[in-house]
Amino acid sequence: MPTITQDASTATQQAVAGKYLTFTLGQESYGIKVLKIREIIRHTDITAVAQMPAYVKGVINLRGKIIPVVDLRIKFGMAVAETTKRTCIVVVQVKSSSGSIIPMGILVDDVEEVTNLAASDVEETPDFGSHVDTVYILGMAKVKGAIKTLLDIDKLVTAETLEAIVS
Repeated sequence: MPTITQDASTATQQAVAGKYLTFTLGQESYGIKVLKIREIIRHTDITAVAQMPAYVKGVINLRGKIIPVVDLRIKFGMAVAETTKRTCIVVVQVKSSSGSIIPMGILVDDVEEVTNLAASDVEETPDFGSHVDTVYILGMAKVKGAIKTLLDIDKLVTAETLEAIVS
């Protein structure tokens, strides 16, 4: 007979299952739900904005709309990488605390693929201890022998950051 914890775990895995865009940062691979992706664009000039957190690289003009760009390498404490021809900006739709949808670019090293994940492909986020914030990790997926960290983009960019960017 399944326990309540197993039932909750299965429900979480079912909720996380679906289509994901996978991308890399260094040697690590990540995924974001396809429904959160608006488009993928080549790396372009980013205009710096004063007094933003270090991981907010600045803004871009995307067809007349100003879009903030976040460097996930800096957000995750990784070394800054050189821009290559594979570097791109994934434009995502982030839900603010007020419920409005804000387009935002995330700078990634390389886009891999769109993959469909079954509930059986996803495991819960491991416990890394109290000093590691994992609130923005939906789970860990096993895809073709590799581990991909699934991100909750709405929780990855905090409400304070969004308010600083859009105000």
